[in-house]
Amino acid sequence: MVAHDNIHIPSESFPNWVWYTIEAVLVIVISFVISFKIAGSFEVTPEVGNWILTGSFGACFAVWYIIIRGFILKKKILRNKY
Repeated sequence: MVAHDNIHIPSESFPNWVWYTIEAVLVIVISFVISFKIAGSFEVTPEVGNWILTGSFGACFAVWYIIIRGFILKKKILRNKY
């Protein structure tokens, strides 16, 4: 069997936006699990617990996208790739 050199294989066969979607979903799920564990460790009223849940979720999300991804991995969140 002879291989043909005229086959076109695109440099990016998988859409780039799918990786961003997978990353965002994973960050949301992990942030929610962490914040649920943090909020459950305090014995407060449900209203205060909701504030703790929301604040810790936002903190986890911000830590990933601003500190880890922005400064440590040096990847911009919004980048034009044409």
